[in-house]
Amino acid sequence: MLETSKKSGLRKELGAFDLTMLGIGAIIGTGIFVLTGTGALVAGPGLMLSFVIGAFACGFAALCYAEFASMLPVSGSVYTYAYATLGELIAWIIGWDLMLEYLLASSAVSVGWSGYFQNLLAGFGVTLPDALTAAYGARPGMHTLFNLPAFMIALAITALLAFGIRESKRFNNIVVAVKIAVVLLFIALGVWHIKPANWHPLLPYGMGGVFHGAAIVFFSFLGFDAVTCAAEEVKNPGRDIPRGVIGSLAICSVLYVVVSAIMTGIVPFAQYAGVDHPVSKALEVAGLDWVAGIVNLGAILGMTTVILVMTYGQTRITFAMSRDGLLPKVFSEVHPKYQTPYRATWIIGIVIALIGGLVPLGTLAELVNIGTLAAFSLIAIAVIVLRKQQPDLPRKFLCPGVPWIPALAILFCVFLMAQLGSLTWTCFLIWLCIGLLVYFGYARSRALLANAGARA
Repeated sequence: MLETSKKSGLRKELGAFDLTMLGIGAIIGTGIFVLTGTGALVAGPGLMLSFVIGAFACGFAALCYAEFASMLPVSGSVYTYAYATLGELIAWIIGWDLMLEYLLASSAVSVGWSGYFQNLLAGFGVTLPDALTAAYGARPGMHTLFNLPAFMIALAITALLAFGIRESKRFNNIVVAVKIAVVLLFIALGVWHIKPANWHPLLPYGMGGVFHGAAIVFFSFLGFDAVTCAAEEVKNPGRDIPRGVIGSLAICSVLYVVVSAIMTGIVPFAQYAGVDHPVSKALEVAGLDWVAGIVNLGAILGMTTVILVMTYGQTRITFAMSRDGLLPKVFSEVHPKYQTPYRATWIIGIVIALIGGLVPLGTLAELVNIGTLAAFSLIAIAVIVLRKQQPDLPRKFLCPGVPWIPALAILFCVFLMAQLGSLTWTCFLIWLCIGLLVYFGYARSRALLANAGARA
């Protein structure tokens, strides 16, 4: 039987609205403000379909997530769910994969944030020394050494999270509201400048381009799973977590499709080559430079909340793994005043900041998607397994169409994994091997649940 009564000391502050905003805060960021241009180059106007495919893959997985989160309201996201159904080794593997996802995603977004921030400063005539604008070798022809803005924003977010979920919640809700307003402003003004001829041909590279685009823009949907990491800080997790997961994903999916349609309708997709600010680029082509400036500011705010939620998710996964004995105890120590895993937050935050400062964006982006797709596949398998093993277990939310919906989640995720390059697979397998060495060399002998079972 699943254990759901653990006492963690974490403060219960979040409701359905907060969780939906948390999910939107994680999802809308680099994907909509940066990757839409990259996706358009490989999918053309068919990028709209790429987002639909990505939304379906995440949607099927979200239904599986929601079922587990509603009956197992503890920190740790898919790691905890896998532990309860598929055993300790599988749980360790997926937890190890999620650490890779959240660490690199946070660092990658901090680098994207840095680019927009430097562009904003340049508009006011302020520039940083070349050595502090990017990681070593990130900009050919420039002597770059360290990405100072990326490092600083990661540390600032870390400090905010260390002070408490209440303060982080308020900040996130305010910024998400501003971010949504910016996206809606782009839609409201940009729709009048669409040239339907730019949508022809709709699929210049066929369905292969659409699938390739889906594998790229899948990164845009990362973050809805971070909602489930907050389970122990939710007032009514059985009701609110499914609402937060599904609500945030649905809202963001609609916005992505609409924004990509407008972007490719204003600017021929080939003109997005080498553009790292595609949304504001579309507005500039439409003659709306003043709106483009607002969108640049919105992009900075948008990516700030992504860093916040991804870093938050990372700290809660390590918190859960540490509490189970699989990681050192320092990662599950809770501050007596702020009621947060403060030491873990600072350790993880410093690592994220250093990666963002020292590693180029292109390198970071290689590994983000594959760990997430593997996690989504495993949670879908876990839903089928648990329905078979414990059909009478109380569930406040039921994933519909079991086993077909989970099977579709697995199918979509494995298909998208197959679209990723050999370098990504090689690095992923190396990371997995390191994780297995840590598990058999350290975690297995210290696992609290396994040792308790042996003593019994």
